[in-house]
Amino acid sequence: MARIDLDLAHAYKADPREDADYALLPLQMTFEDGGAYALLGPSGCGKTTMLNLISGLLAPSQGAVRFDGRDMTHATPQERNIAQVFQFPVIYDTMTVAENLAFPLRNRKMPEAQIKQRVGEIAEMLEMSGQLNQRAAGLAADAKQKISLGRGLVRPDVSAVLFDEPLTVIDPHLKWQLRRKLKQIHHELKLTLIYVTHDQVEALTFAQQVVVMTRGRAVQIGSADALFERPQHTFVGHFIGSPGMNFLPARADGDRLAIAGHTLPMSAGRELPAGDYKLGIRPEYLTLAASGATGALPATVMRAQDVGTHLMLTANVGDSVLKARLHAGVPLPQVGDTVWLQVLGIHTCFYKNEELVA
Repeated sequence: MARIDLDLAHAYKADPREDADYALLPLQMTFEDGGAYALLGPSGCGKTTMLNLISGLLAPSQGAVRFDGRDMTHATPQERNIAQVFQFPVIYDTMTVAENLAFPLRNRKMPEAQIKQRVGEIAEMLEMSGQLNQRAAGLAADAKQKISLGRGLVRPDVSAVLFDEPLTVIDPHLKWQLRRKLKQIHHELKLTLIYVTHDQVEALTFAQQVVVMTRGRAVQIGSADALFERPQHTFVGHFIGSPGMNFLPARADGDRLAIAGHTLPMSAGRELPAGDYKLGIRPEYLTLAASGATGALPATVMRAQDVGTHLMLTANVGDSVLKARLHAGVPLPQVGDTVWLQVLGIHTCFYKNEELVA
């Protein structure tokens, strides 16, 4: 296991001159020894580029990669002692499950008694002990991917295990089982795990720290709670959550806010420098209020849905569309009704130039 420090940038074209030329913009980042991390973002944001820079499949066009303080920028994956699990299973169909799991250890000339013990431990963690003597060719896709995961985890001295969207080919109802299993394995083995995904559920349920990425930038690193409660960038607010954070253009003047033609007093003790902002509030924290309530705005109902566990309300405030996730049992407004929505409160965030205002 290793602490991994990145201080680099990467462009696939020569002589990059502007941000759009970079696959990964200049960044400094540390993955602590034994931590579980997820790289989360839409396709093309730089997740796999970062993973390949860590593994040694790519050398950065600028900067350095260090493992435990040693410069490994131009070291091969073998020299870095990296295990990587890809989107599609990488296994030998002609081998049994046990032979597949043992293969990385036999390549390193580990004694057979230790190989047998280690294969047994990993197979038990993956709940494959009863399939060790089966040939991989006859197994389902999820079982093959479990073998691929096992091959990544079987080496006890590995610096880090890197996962590149490993559950993409797995049936949805089996994904939660493998996510739970990966989390359990991390708890037991204390390996450094870095997991690439565009699925926020996978990232937030697996990782201790999530790196949210967009357009080659890492815009926030934090726990699931921090990403949800205090997004540091409007992209994080939009990307995390279902639906994502609501945003309203607002203009501040001391302790007052102008929003959609209405003036609201700021909460007690809060004040913003004069200027234009975006007000951000999660649908979960957007509640119905009494007509004219302090910190509330009138909104016109566009859609109201009862989805059983909660009510989903879509409403217009000026030119902005807001979504509110209301408790089940609240009287369901009708389309065209005017309701008052509480937009100011302890969970309200303010953004200037897309960045969170402290």
